[in-house]
Amino acid sequence: MSTAVPSPDPIAAAPAAPRIWVLVPTYNERENVGPIIEAILATVPQANILVVDDGSPDGTGDLADELARQNSSIAILHREAKQGLGRAYVAAFRDVLARQADIVVQIDADFSHPVRFLPSLLEPIVAGRADLVLGSRYVKGGHIPRWNIFRRLISRGGSIFAGVVLLMPYRDLTGGYKAFRSTVLREIDLDRLHAGGYAFQIETTFRARLAGARIIEVPITFEERRAGQSKMSMAIFSEALWLVMGLRFSNFRRRKRNLDERGG
Repeated sequence: MSTAVPSPDPIAAAPAAPRIWVLVPTYNERENVGPIIEAILATVPQANILVVDDGSPDGTGDLADELARQNSSIAILHREAKQGLGRAYVAAFRDVLARQADIVVQIDADFSHPVRFLPSLLEPIVAGRADLVLGSRYVKGGHIPRWNIFRRLISRGGSIFAGVVLLMPYRDLTGGYKAFRSTVLREIDLDRLHAGGYAFQIETTFRARLAGARIIEVPITFEERRAGQSKMSMAIFSEALWLVMGLRFSNFRRRKRNLDERGG
């Protein structure tokens, strides 16, 4: 008499949902932090949110603490002072990797990165087609509806310059709306990330590519911030220029060293 083999429990056999962490860096974003958190959770209910506040004098951190007490999906990382966007993200990466994040998303608190595009950034990673997804203003379907020609030239020119110098084929290298598979962040040596401003976006994509990450771009619309003041400055663009040249030089030396070692 044959013994019946029990059929597998479909619920037990189903893979666990990925642990998604959305990083929201803040500095004087009291007007925006509550609405952006609400919008993220309405769009991706399974997400967790880490607010990274750089000691905002307007009380953004205190408000975020109150929101976290009301919702266990929200966590706060307080930093003593403003040290730049890059430093905030590195601290946030370390925090959520320690929390065993599977997917890590960057988003601005000011709604310039519309929350409605979050599913588009997450889907390629969840489906196994990508390790890093760039929200792109410059691929087909991407838009920047309210920028003047000068701002467009600086942004687009910065991406073209970085792409040519660093031999990267992506159209939007300066944007900050991105989703990483956590394994990519674990492959990148976070101690080597030096950029403090928006050049950080170029640097992380470059180092992810060196680590072998599959990178794709999905179109987004970039909106103007809803409240508060922009943190952009010419110093940030200057930093990006020097960073790109430094990355090219350091990568050239690394490749030469590897060739020398193989030759020896």
